[in-house]
Amino acid sequence: MKTEDKSAVEYIDLLAKCERFTASRDIKALGIYPYFHPVHSAPGDEVDIDGHKCIMIGSNNYLGLVNDPRVVEASADAVRKFGSGCTGSRLLNGTLDLHVELEDRLAKFMGKERALVFSTGFQTNLGTISCLAGKNDSIVIDRQDHACIVDGCRLSYGKTFKYGHNDMDELDRVLARVRSINTRGGILIIVDGVFSMEGDFARLPKIVELAKKYGARTMVDDAHAVGYVGATGAGTSEHFGLSDKVDIITGTFSKSFAALGGFVAGDDHVMEFVQHHARSLIFSASMTPSSAAAVLKVLDIVASEPERRERLWKNANRMLRELKTLGFDTVSSETPIIPIVIGEDMETFEFWKALFDNGLFTNPVVSPAVPPGQSLIRTSYTATHTDDQLDRVLEVLARIGREKGIIS
Repeated sequence: MKTEDKSAVEYIDLLAKCERFTASRDIKALGIYPYFHPVHSAPGDEVDIDGHKCIMIGSNNYLGLVNDPRVVEASADAVRKFGSGCTGSRLLNGTLDLHVELEDRLAKFMGKERALVFSTGFQTNLGTISCLAGKNDSIVIDRQDHACIVDGCRLSYGKTFKYGHNDMDELDRVLARVRSINTRGGILIIVDGVFSMEGDFARLPKIVELAKKYGARTMVDDAHAVGYVGATGAGTSEHFGLSDKVDIITGTFSKSFAALGGFVAGDDHVMEFVQHHARSLIFSASMTPSSAAAVLKVLDIVASEPERRERLWKNANRMLRELKTLGFDTVSSETPIIPIVIGEDMETFEFWKALFDNGLFTNPVVSPAVPPGQSLIRTSYTATHTDDQLDRVLEVLARIGREKGIIS
């Protein structure tokens, strides 16, 4: 009898996929790789990247506060008092009085009963979604929702359904289908308040209307809206006059709030549940003292300096108007996030490199962050961009756009 030689069995090497992945190295070889470039200066409106001076139109520093001396000093004071970290989770030894104060301030700012702060905005959505949606529940999301929402849905035990970007007719159909098959659980609709690549608003009034029609709850991720959208900067729900109609609001401190961390706000009993079930809160080190203090100072500035929001909207409206006039495809942007659609990935990388060589730093965005064939240059503007800087941005974009045949 012939015996099998088990030593000849070939096993699949888990790391073989890494060797086969050559896309990034191929682009690097062409000299147009656009990612992971070190910044050698403070991340303001003009930066030094690899020794190259650029006007920054790729950051999320919407209110221009990341280098504000008051914010920097508040952050430094917190380090001097509390040290550089908390060395523990919020559940155990990592809750500071700064965290409690910040949560109280945020709840008032957002018009909710209670708020919780997490170490990052990404963790906020991971923890909140995964603990709220159980095995009998359904989650309905916009196809262009941020990756952290998608990952939060994957971590939950609920079933996820998607609808076309801002397509309210399809949302109605999806909700009707979900409600017809889901008789044992609840439904949670989750949307970005302002979409991070398209720069448009969620159609929140209609979403709230449909949620009521189908007995669903609503959650808005306002990462790219809180701080500058709405009468007081409280975000998309305030902008539409729906703060009391949206059940849960999340956000991040890494954009308008010039720090690092995230928050969720809602009814007290919902926050109590999240606080004791969200794994990314319970099992992660807490938000650093410096970030918490920075956000508290930004809240003061947001309340006392509405002219910052006014200046930001003035800059955003000017750039949107002039980029459209030049002939660029800006999709459906309504905010300081203004995309320029190029189409194919390589053309997008080449356009990015030409802009970089001419002193503009932008963000090239390709699939899966956008649909295939819709690669774009994401530009974003701040309250502190000067008219001279924006004049230069427009001159370079127009010249390179014509050279590359993107506009005529």
